[in-house]
Amino acid sequence: MTIKYAGPRPTISHHGIEFKEGKEDKYVYLMIGIQILQAIDKDYGEKDSYSYDLNTQRVSDDIMINIVELHEPHIQEEIEQEISNYKEKIDREIDNVLDNKVLKKVEKDVWINNINIMKTYRIQRAVNKIYYMHCITNIKDVIKREGIKEIDTPFFEKYWHVLQTLQGALEEGRYSVKTDLKVIPDKNGKLIAQLKIGI
Repeated sequence: MTIKYAGPRPTISHHGIEFKEGKEDKYVYLMIGIQILQAIDKDYGEKDSYSYDLNTQRVSDDIMINIVELHEPHIQEEIEQEISNYKEKIDREIDNVLDNKVLKKVEKDVWINNINIMKTYRIQRAVNKIYYMHCITNIKDVIKREGIKEIDTPFFEKYWHVLQTLQGALEEGRYSVKTDLKVIPDKNGKLIAQLKIGI
């Protein structure tokens, strides 16, 4: 499996294909997640907080995959299973269109054709989302292992999204921890997003 940018979420029907504003491909958040994961896993030391540096070097798609695989050596098998399940979901969508009693045959044919046109695109989005969610789980695991109490990032939409996803992951499940995500000024007066963990 490879990761690459696909695009926003499509809405598919017999009327055509539209793209939902605000439903961005998780690929755009994966880089930030990977950089946070790398930093807290190797640079942690004696600190119990982490501040994201805007000068952090971007890494290639292959390296992002390698970083996730270092934390989850069997991730490829899991992803293949999850993608297989996603393909079955698309097949069920086609079955639902075929079973539709309201639409004419030509409308069904158009809808099914639109689903098929977008299949590769949607599968790529699913792959990107799966890697992103695994990355978030890996960050959560490192936070708990290392006892990290705070993560600060610039206050931009993509960083905020990653911290919100991480906050949700930390607060769910049997071993959940309370968190607080807020926007505060740093010592230079610039706004930062601050995630406090285990408060």
